[in-house]
Amino acid sequence: MRRVETEPLTAETFAFFGEVLEVEGAPDKLINRGLCGRFHDRADLDFGDGRAGLSLFDAQPRGLPYTLDMVERHPDGSQAFVPMTEHPFLVIVAPDEGGVPGTPRAFLTNGAQGVNYRRGVWHGVCTPLHAPGRFAVIDRIGAGPNLQEHWFEDPWHVVAAR
Repeated sequence: MRRVETEPLTAETFAFFGEVLEVEGAPDKLINRGLCGRFHDRADLDFGDGRAGLSLFDAQPRGLPYTLDMVERHPDGSQAFVPMTEHPFLVIVAPDEGGVPGTPRAFLTNGAQGVNYRRGVWHGVCTPLHAPGRFAVIDRIGAGPNLQEHWFEDPWHVVAAR
């Protein structure tokens, strides 16, 4: 089985695939009488048509090592995952190579990060590592299919970095 090691999720290492959603540095402004920092407009929500929708996911936790046998993408809209717990989760992405996914990369969040996948980015399924696996998901709601799946003939083995 092919092997992928996890790496820490940072804005720099993830930039090709989308945005890391996190509270980092000083807020853009203070609101609510100075009691709330607003970190403004942190994701490029991109929809070809339709509208943005907010859904809630409750996924079963997985563990490492993890067998990656399938990735998916959404050609008509970005997809943001915002965890509703403080547990790290696994983020898997792959560059597009002529309509199929290339070599995947696996990231571990720090427990206080979410992600926004750019439109058309190959990515793994929602993969919490602890229960409960609850996420707020912002993605395209509209007519027509917006899901492509790719099943690997030879799965990848995702392991914790040494």
